[in-house]
Amino acid sequence: MTLNQLRAFVEAERLGSFTAAAEAMEIAQASASELVRRLEAELDAELFLRGSRTLTLTAAGQELLPYAQEALEAADSGVRAVHSLGSLGGGTATFGVLRNADYYLLANLVQMFHARYPAVRVRLVGQNSAETAAAVAEGRIEAGLVILPIDEDGLAITPLMRDEVYYVSASAERTRTPVTIEAFAQAPLVLYDAHYGWKDPTRRQIAARAQFAGVSVDPLIELEHVEAALKLAAAGIGDTIASRAVIASPSFPAGLRTAPFADPLYDTIALVRRRGHPLSRATRELARLAEDTLREIGNGLPVRDP
Repeated sequence: MTLNQLRAFVEAERLGSFTAAAEAMEIAQASASELVRRLEAELDAELFLRGSRTLTLTAAGQELLPYAQEALEAADSGVRAVHSLGSLGGGTATFGVLRNADYYLLANLVQMFHARYPAVRVRLVGQNSAETAAAVAEGRIEAGLVILPIDEDGLAITPLMRDEVYYVSASAERTRTPVTIEAFAQAPLVLYDAHYGWKDPTRRQIAARAQFAGVSVDPLIELEHVEAALKLAAAGIGDTIASRAVIASPSFPAGLRTAPFADPLYDTIALVRRRGHPLSRATRELARLAEDTLREIGNGLPVRDP
């Protein structure tokens, strides 16, 4: 079964004759008839009732038609996508980014994309990974970057980089050695992403460890942003957590100390999209640039072996 055979079949049904189908395909009438005949031979079924002035589908033809149309549309879409490479002249790219995107140089993403495709509108949504995953699954945005784990129903997930998460404190004593989950549960904690709480992917990992160890993690203070948590930690009010990218940034407060977890904890950053739903050309290109940026950053960050 070939695309030409399917095209001859679909055109003959649409136009009502092999002659009209041949004209649409710019081939000889005999060639169009032969393409359909070979398709019928391969399927061992007649697709048209012949003998009248207009072709009529048989039951077998009616069954085949929607699948043939879908196959041709997919092939034509692929051709259009290839032909459009490097020539984005419009459209909108919708993409979800991490709440802490700036620490991974993702703020430069829009600038890079706009420089290459100035006519394309860009809509970036920065939110917690749990919300990004839900928005992609529901079709409100096309794709996005998240921290794993997430609820993955209906999502295609591509891990891109792994960034170690550290315990952060102004206390030299509490950062002298790697931190166990039991010691973490006993510490005065200032945790961010208060709105999503234990639905936040990093916190989900901590909660799972605490449950396994039979301890409970109860923060002293919860707020929304990592920057605020770091300021309180620097003031000695409590301890928090931060990824290596945050710790390596120029804005990381002086005087803070870090320690790894005894069982190393990682943020795994991944690209998510709806399974079975191809991205628009604009969003696909934006996602590609995000992947390239994160892989480059990941290669430059020191990562502990688990």
